Amino acid sequence: MSGELPSGWAEARIGDLAELNPKQAFDDDTMAGFVPMSHAPTNFRDKLRFDERPWGEIKKAYTNFKDGDVIFAKVTPCFENGKAAFVDGLPSGIGAGSSEFFVLRPSCGEVSAKYLLALVKSHDFLREGAENMTGAVGLRRVPKQFVENYPVPVPPAGEQTRIAAKLDELLAQVDTLKARIDGIPALLKRFRQSVLAAAVSGRLTEEWRMCREGKREGEGGAGSPPRSWVVTKLDQCVQAQNGKAFPSADYRETGVRLIRPGNLHVSGHIVWTESNTVCLDEAYLEGNDRYVVRAGDIVMNLTAQSLKDDFLGRVCVYAGDAPALLNQRQCVFVFEDDAPLVKGYLFWYFRSPQFRAFVETLDSGSLIKHMYTKQLSGHEIAVPPIEEQTEIVRRVEQLFAFADQLEAKVNEAKTRIDRLTQSILAKAFRGELVPQDPNDEPASVLLERIKAQRASAPKAKRKRRVGAD
Repeated sequence: MSGELPSGWAEARIGDLAELNPKQAFDDDTMAGFVPMSHAPTNFRDKLRFDERPWGEIKKAYTNFKDGDVIFAKVTPCFENGKAAFVDGLPSGIGAGSSEFFVLRPSCGEVSAKYLLALVKSHDFLREGAENMTGAVGLRRVPKQFVENYPVPVPPAGEQTRIAAKLDELLAQVDTLKARIDGIPALLKRFRQSVLAAAVSGRLTEEWRMCREGKREGEGGAGSPPRSWVVTKLDQCVQAQNGKAFPSADYRETGVRLIRPGNLHVSGHIVWTESNTVCLDEAYLEGNDRYVVRAGDIVMNLTAQSLKDDFLGRVCVYAGDAPALLNQRQCVFVFEDDAPLVKGYLFWYFRSPQFRAFVETLDSGSLIKHMYTKQLSGHEIAVPPIEEQTEIVRRVEQLFAFADQLEAKVNEAKTRIDRLTQSILAKAFRGELVPQDPNDEPASVLLERIKAQRASAPKAKRKRRVGAD
């Protein structure tokens, strides 16, 4: 800890302010709260969850605590994630939990437990704790000595209470901001889907058609496409060409990339990572022209990965400069020169709620759904005139670009809000969150009182080990 302390503050260690991992005894039949690590929150103000268990079932082999304590994880990665909580509302006011918890019990009522919670949630404590971890990789833990000796700027008792109250007030506002920001991605998803639904139904270009024709065009009835659109089967516009089962024994690290289902990303882009990239020898390009994918081609997954994913029918546009090969369980769409469909329009159509509704109706007779090119070929699609398709693509891309910009700003805002909590905590430990009161008893007097109370407390007798020589 560096810098000059505010008036009335003093420097101490956590061990001067709190007892670490105290023991407690209660009747075995007393109901208590049981807290596995999964029940500990990472958010500052979130409540500690618990299951009810008799004390006799959890008193041994678990960390003991009670209402008014502070618990926090000591093992990686839970420690770095800030799993910690103020203990409150337990059955009978007592509980036990994971052996990977540390417990801080304030030495007296004048030490604020919520001030201690703020300390163990602070960036400096988490960073230094992680740097001082010991143990094997994956099971590293914060040492008890580090916690006991960690330096603490200690405000007067009255100021601790004011800081805790102010933290509750400000961090509640931060939580409100987070909740509002976290809700925006779902709104943007619905916005994009509504744009696509309007695009492939004719609503998005309704005024455009009216301006082109000089009058409002009659529609084909409720739920029907505009009368200038042609309803036809997909195979009358494009051909769906299946991929091929290339031998995995021939996979290599360099050469022609092989597009597999896992490469098709929900964003509509084909994504290559170190773990999902495989290649074949360039000799495979010869004699396999039907399975070659070139820049601008649309690729679709024909099988799901699980019962609830959206892999089935997922489409991406290949943007690579070099040709790639298409693996099985996928198809690529072949456009003739006189095809009545614009590639961009077909891509957005495949991502529309209308096409997703068709995909959901498919039944391949197994738990994991599949789609066959025959089913695709017979699917009916409403095809606008080429000029209107081009206009639809332009408008969809414009609206999606707007949504992407907004999403980027939302992500920036989330980053700033995430930093806001640590900024508030830092101000608290610098004495800048609430004003100092010259009438407060100095923290040095509080620390001397705690020291005297500990010195006068009776020493716990050590139990004699049965059977010891």
